Amino acid sequence: MAGCTGPGGNVKNLLQFMHCMGQLKRVPRTGWVYRNVEGPESVSDHMYRMAVMALLTEDQKLNKDRCIKLALVHDMAECIVGDIIPADNISKEEKHRREEEAMKHLIGLLSDDVGKEVLGLWEEYENQSSAEAKYVKELDRFEMIMQAFEYEQLEQKPGRLQEFYDSTKGNFHHPEILQLVATLNAERNSIQTKPSISDTPSSWKSEPNILPQSTKL
Repeated sequence: MAGCTGPGGNVKNLLQFMHCMGQLKRVPRTGWVYRNVEGPESVSDHMYRMAVMALLTEDQKLNKDRCIKLALVHDMAECIVGDIIPADNISKEEKHRREEEAMKHLIGLLSDDVGKEVLGLWEEYENQSSAEAKYVKELDRFEMIMQAFEYEQLEQKPGRLQEFYDSTKGNFHHPEILQLVATLNAERNSIQTKPSISDTPSSWKSEPNILPQSTKL
């Protein structure tokens, strides 16, 4: 593994870095916590699905591998600083300062070459300095509203998390993601117009149909 050797990097430090990444499994996404979502996803959950979304892009103008790497790196600092959101009343400048400090600590556990790559990816995303970074930022927003829809389904409370949708309006531009957003909104709107679960005969009630029938276990 490239991070095991070289100046500034050794196996013990690499293991410590991996422990830090493991912490992301235990950092809940703050927005869901503030909205009292039961069993909210972790930062790691969010980043993983973003990486899968990046893998699925068919845009030949984008460097797919770079998109995947950006998705995996963009929230790494949250293993140290937590998931800071606007409701925390922390300025963007202070948020960036804390996350930059955390990233510098993390890359100090890696070899020089790998650390430079990781920090470069994080800075690219933060600065939105490439087409890939802009695409992954839109994936970040889309993954959030997709998760909001799934929570509304699980809670059987259509529309409860509308504020997350409102926060993304006008922020999608890539054709692929615009299609995904339109399809998700159509699915969500069709469910909101159906009778509520309380108005449905008890014999019809069942778990929310989030997955296609063929994929449900």
